[in-house]
Amino acid sequence: MKEFFSLLKGGNKPSLLAAIVNSFIGVLKMVAYLLTGNIAMFAEMMHSFGDAANQLFVFIGSALSKKAPTPRFPNGFGRVVNLVCLGAVIIVGILSYEAIKEGIHHLLHPAETTGLAIILSVLGIGVVLELFVFYKAGKEVLHEAGVEGKGLAVFTKSVTHLKQAKPATKLVFMEDFVATSGGVLAMIAVLIAHFTSFVQAEGIASIIIGLMMFYVVGRVFLENARGAIGETDDEMRVHISRIIMKDEHVRDIKRLHVVKEGESLHVDAKIEVDKSISIAEADDIRDRLKLLIYAQKGVSDVVISFDEDNLKADWQPL
Repeated sequence: MKEFFSLLKGGNKPSLLAAIVNSFIGVLKMVAYLLTGNIAMFAEMMHSFGDAANQLFVFIGSALSKKAPTPRFPNGFGRVVNLVCLGAVIIVGILSYEAIKEGIHHLLHPAETTGLAIILSVLGIGVVLELFVFYKAGKEVLHEAGVEGKGLAVFTKSVTHLKQAKPATKLVFMEDFVATSGGVLAMIAVLIAHFTSFVQAEGIASIIIGLMMFYVVGRVFLENARGAIGETDDEMRVHISRIIMKDEHVRDIKRLHVVKEGESLHVDAKIEVDKSISIAEADDIRDRLKLLIYAQKGVSDVVISFDEDNLKADWQPL
């Protein structure tokens, strides 16, 4: 248990912040829904609780993924965060379905709701808090991508560099983008229903919010499914190949795998050297290359083996 709490200190901070904030927002929306019966508020309540559960799982998974390898699991626990994200999207998927179902029911059986001030106040508070978490997630995206950004530039740059972020940070960023835009959409729907008597607007908003949640489910599922299987990082593969080929004793690269292990990279290389070099010289080459490769961002494990030069160019980068 002591080790578990120690690992939690290294968990993804934006996901923990998002879980706490979304839990608070979810309770506010639940109270507002019980008082008013507003269907758009119901969809937003489901969304907030779904995000909170999702992000809590992601925080725990990101922390456990940093557990050191053991004799039973020599490759480490890097992919735990991918597995946790895959489980978490099931929750969001169920809540998305409920939001869409209730929205369709409201379209078929429209009903007016009361408590405009309560609804707008709660949704407004939710949007502000979600926007704060979204900003923090954007800052974390830029930090992980090694990019500077302040003010409104955080939102624009983080979208551009989202692919370079860790799986947990990506999930928080996408969920809070949908949550923020969903809150604004719900407010617009409530105002339309109140001032135009087009009460179906709230049902339409609930369906759109549910569909946006499904989009996040699809994106997160596909990305983490690839991560759980083991996906090559093509950009880092090319970068590391250049580092290896710069060594004066390396003749060619026979094999190079750079596989994402959760939030880190596992590098497995087989390089060709002159057959006349000694074991001691080969060991020096390995140590030198390992030092350089470990210095690269995200690399947590490096395996280098040797083969004699076959006088042919084998290395073909993707």
